[in-house]
Amino acid sequence: MDARNPAAAAAPYAGDTPGTEVPGPAAGWSRAAGTGYSADAFHTAASNILAAVNTVIDGKEEAASLVLTVLLAQGHVLLEDVPGVGKTLLAKTLARTIDCSVTRIQFTPDLLPSDVTGVSIYNQDAHRFEFRQGPIFANIVIGDEINRASAKTQSALLECMEERQVTVDGGTYRLAEPFMVVATQNPIEMEGTYPLPEAQRDRFMARISMGYPDTRSEIEMLESHQSTSPLDAVSAVVDVGEVAAMTARVRDIFVSSAVKEYTVAIGQATREHPHLRLGASPRALLQLLRAAKARAALAGRDFVLPDDISSLADPVLAHRIILDRKATSSGDTPSGLLSHLLARIPVPRSPAGERLRR
Repeated sequence: MDARNPAAAAAPYAGDTPGTEVPGPAAGWSRAAGTGYSADAFHTAASNILAAVNTVIDGKEEAASLVLTVLLAQGHVLLEDVPGVGKTLLAKTLARTIDCSVTRIQFTPDLLPSDVTGVSIYNQDAHRFEFRQGPIFANIVIGDEINRASAKTQSALLECMEERQVTVDGGTYRLAEPFMVVATQNPIEMEGTYPLPEAQRDRFMARISMGYPDTRSEIEMLESHQSTSPLDAVSAVVDVGEVAAMTARVRDIFVSSAVKEYTVAIGQATREHPHLRLGASPRALLQLLRAAKARAALAGRDFVLPDDISSLADPVLAHRIILDRKATSSGDTPSGLLSHLLARIPVPRSPAGERLRR
């Protein structure tokens, strides 16, 4: 399938998913990067993407950086907040900065799985069924108000998001690369919605809350968004090939054994906490490590620090863990419990023997 043309015919997919990671040396925080994409080129491309996004989304630099982190870590992101704070605009702006195929799905209660994945149609001239691709066949898929679709339709995304393929009528079709789902949902108005089940939430690498802008940013927004939309002036600053090279560099970021042990310790602490009914899954820890690699690359490093893990623990893990009734009734939150756990887990020391503080 042509990554720039979602309507092109998809070739049947067979074989394992490419891009398996090869572990590096276990000693020290860092090692020499083995990717052919230079650190300067990576920094320039990332800076251009963030600069373009920040011209549209005022005062949300951290949210924009987190979304880019998820993209480079080959994950999916859930933007959850009240209406009107720029969730869909952030997704559309990120998509505009990349010269790739983009589709948008408005999730509604009457949306069917075939409306997402595609459907087989009988061709009378050829006397056979032909598969017509759905909007999921794109590099970036924007799913607006994902919790307004039924559980049956939401389940159509499970295979797409995890295995990056679609199976319809016995045929399996590979999705575009890179592939990212940017979904939004409103956590306040729950009438007529279908809460995302645990399996669906676990597919999202990170959940990001936009929040309201500060006073200065909101004034700038009122001044710049009145006559025209800044989104109209945004153009692509990278293409699909460059994004693929950036993700390849992220995969090559080194992770020491101490950082891996620290990551597992966080996961085990969530599973053993008395006030948590559901802790972090192995998939959650794997995605936490991948996100930490992307954060390290964006910071100009070729190695992961414990700080990368701890700073991403909340957006990557908080939406996956479930509190028990006692904790919920007492006003505890997943983010609060994670913060408490991180304060208790010892941070590994650097090879020089110095403890890295958060």
